Amino acid sequence: MSRRAWILVAVPVALLLGLVLGPLAYAALQDDAPAAQTAQVQPEDAELAAGTDGTWSVAEGSTAGYRVDEVLNGADVTVAGTTDQVSGSVVVEGDELTSAEITVDVASIATDSGRRDSYFRDSVMDVGTHPTATFAITEPVELPELTGTPVSVPVSGELTLTGETRPVQVELSVVRTPDGVDVSGSIPVTFADFGIEAPDLGFVRVEDSGAVEFLLHLAQ
Repeated sequence: MSRRAWILVAVPVALLLGLVLGPLAYAALQDDAPAAQTAQVQPEDAELAAGTDGTWSVAEGSTAGYRVDEVLNGADVTVAGTTDQVSGSVVVEGDELTSAEITVDVASIATDSGRRDSYFRDSVMDVGTHPTATFAITEPVELPELTGTPVSVPVSGELTLTGETRPVQVELSVVRTPDGVDVSGSIPVTFADFGIEAPDLGFVRVEDSGAVEFLLHLAQ
């Protein structure tokens, strides 16, 4: 075979292999997202904040975001997007959680892929129309004694995504810290319940359910 004929054959084959193997190679390089940040046990000698009654605000260092499973050409990958653009307040009266509302800037949620993030913002979440997501409790909750060891607190609330509000249940993990109180949780979400179509782009498909997760540092 002449050199020219070889080139005419090799180039299309190389392009074809790139189209077929490229996504597979990409999938092989993907690592699962790290585990979600959660409320942690405090050191035994830590001086913990005293008292819980009053209004608590979401402090610096708080995070929120989403966690989903992607299928990339048959390879399962867990993806997590996070942001520190979280605000809100929590009110405790007589050791009872009486109100709480948390707001997340959806447009600032980011993963390890700018292309994925752009698609998430514009095509999935439509942040131009719905720039934020919110979670609020819908009924008071009695709090157990808070110490330096996380305790579980079941909460009923409402989650709003892309302008759709649905009732949700979440198990909060709550711990007292030297600076205040830390609260973490993960809310299971079925995307169709919020009018969200799970992305399916051929070689990349996102499962039709995931989770909204958060770690809040609360301070008075």
